[in-house]
Amino acid sequence: MTGSRPTSSPLDALRPAAFGADPSGERMARIRRSPNFADGVFTNPVGAERTPSAAMLKFLPTYFRTEQRARRAPGGTVPVHPTTVADLAVPAASGLRLTWMGHSSVLAEIDGARVLFDPVWSERCSPFAFAGPKRLHPVPVPLRETGPVDAVVISHDHYDHLDMATVRALSRGTGAHFVVPLGVGAHLEHWGVPADRITELDWHESARIAGLSFTATPARHFCGRALRNTQHTLWASWVVVGSEHRIFHSGDTGYFPGFADIGAQYGPFDATMIQIGAYSEFWPDIHMTPAEGMQAHADLQGDAARGAMLPIHWGTFNLAPHPWEEPAEDSVAAAARHGARIATPRPGQPFEPAGSLPADPWWRSVAVRPAQGAPERPAAPAAAPAAVQEVSLRA
Repeated sequence: MTGSRPTSSPLDALRPAAFGADPSGERMARIRRSPNFADGVFTNPVGAERTPSAAMLKFLPTYFRTEQRARRAPGGTVPVHPTTVADLAVPAASGLRLTWMGHSSVLAEIDGARVLFDPVWSERCSPFAFAGPKRLHPVPVPLRETGPVDAVVISHDHYDHLDMATVRALSRGTGAHFVVPLGVGAHLEHWGVPADRITELDWHESARIAGLSFTATPARHFCGRALRNTQHTLWASWVVVGSEHRIFHSGDTGYFPGFADIGAQYGPFDATMIQIGAYSEFWPDIHMTPAEGMQAHADLQGDAARGAMLPIHWGTFNLAPHPWEEPAEDSVAAAARHGARIATPRPGQPFEPAGSLPADPWWRSVAVRPAQGAPERPAAPAAAPAAVQEVSLRA
């Protein structure tokens, strides 16, 4: 889609390239026609009661508390899995393989195609190389060694999901097609991605690329990269369907009843990738807790499938006040309560959802324990054996 660049002004020269570009022209006209755009902004399926800016003002005083800051990062070296080019070159025996690269970045090999979700390979999730949240572990696999990529899927335009350097590298180094929510294409074109390699979708719109069907589905979140947050780019979760398999990526979202609707319309899924980290009481409407994430997985699956759940959006960047390991611990506990199959791979560890799932609680060896006298959280139960994990989900 063309017509994405706004009218130039003297201030444009001062705008960092990483801020991207605001939609305009034909793209903005399409945005205004969206049923999810009202009163000049994109809207959520269920309204958020607290604005992100107000939440951050309340959060900042807690950010500098010494004990809490120490626990928001690992106390040792995160054990990244030594995946090689040769490992990723061998086709998945089942036709579906997932490799969690950290945070929300996942390489999905599905029915002969390769899809990268929310790829962030930079050292910081920030518009600046010298400031902003820094990686807590290295990238497991160099971008050039992930192999050919057919499609890059972006959930929304926040820096920990849409990374300018990674997008430019993928645009130059691969023939990948970019599948993004409505309006996000303005950023990509601004960074040099050809318009004919960008597909923008509104919620419940679909496109067929590399033999796969991509559908944007609702999420409860927000958008924005620059100081002036216009809410003119959509956020989405994603359904990807191949000839034999179906997968779901949540992007960032608060819990809402629409997960059951997505599951009924597009599921059941062989695997879901669900946001379970960077939550807080200060922004409960836009990020899920592990318990909510597992409930979302159950809602998506209904009674018809026993697909695996991969927890994402944790472990790589310090973005919230909770202890670093808490999302993993609480996700394992929630899975046990639901009788769900959960995968807890190390960053970079490929696995096939149809087979035995990685279940080593590797994070416990590097987590910072509470100071003496501080209350210790009860340990989450170990992941259930594969046979037990096959128990059906119940919402």
